[in-house]
Amino acid sequence: MIRLKRWTTRIIMSVLFIAALFSTFQSVSGVKAETLKEWVADDYSHVSNNVFSTYLSNSYKKMGLAYKMLNRFAAGSTLISSSTEVKGKAAKLEDLDWSKFPKKKVTATGYTAGYESTGKNPDNPSYGITYSGIKVKRDLYSTVAADLDVFPIGTILFIPGYGYGVVADTGSAIKGNKLDLYYKTVDDVYKNWGKKDLDVYIVQVGDGKITEKELIDLNEAKSMQVFRQQYIDAKNE
Repeated sequence: MIRLKRWTTRIIMSVLFIAALFSTFQSVSGVKAETLKEWVADDYSHVSNNVFSTYLSNSYKKMGLAYKMLNRFAAGSTLISSSTEVKGKAAKLEDLDWSKFPKKKVTATGYTAGYESTGKNPDNPSYGITYSGIKVKRDLYSTVAADLDVFPIGTILFIPGYGYGVVADTGSAIKGNKLDLYYKTVDDVYKNWGKKDLDVYIVQVGDGKITEKELIDLNEAKSMQVFRQQYIDAKNE
């Protein structure tokens, strides 16, 4: 029984290795998957068709997922590395090419954690806590409020003049194509934003959740620090 399990494991690992190897070969040569099955079947005819098909299918699914992730990372790297094109002045996200991202026209206003926006005072236990459960934050990646039917929790938007907005909150007046952008004070809202109609770019559609750690990791990513000071007040770091 032990010997049978050992041989079964070896056979499966061999099939996965061949499948991975052939995937690379196929992308270069154009040879179809059916050829692989016929070829491997000659050497592994003692493996049942069901076992072979199952593991071959799973291997292709895993490789497909890996390719998607690589493409996504590549797109992100291109976006960040494009800062090298901006010479002789401070790097700004607005200078990058956002045309490859879907966009949506919105009306964006500003809000604070204070009573004037939320009806809560600092002594309220839920003061400064968003609908998603994380704390409000103004940074390169800031918390924003949106209609969750338009932008689900966790959606990352690039908002020209504001930076990245991570949908973490809602608002009774924020319905349809509207956003509320978090600022620390009312003065900041009037001084830096007010109310604007503009196109925002959808970097990533949220899956309905966002954590404090995820937001911190986004803001502390080393590759993004070149842009960070454009959007935050150094006094509040």
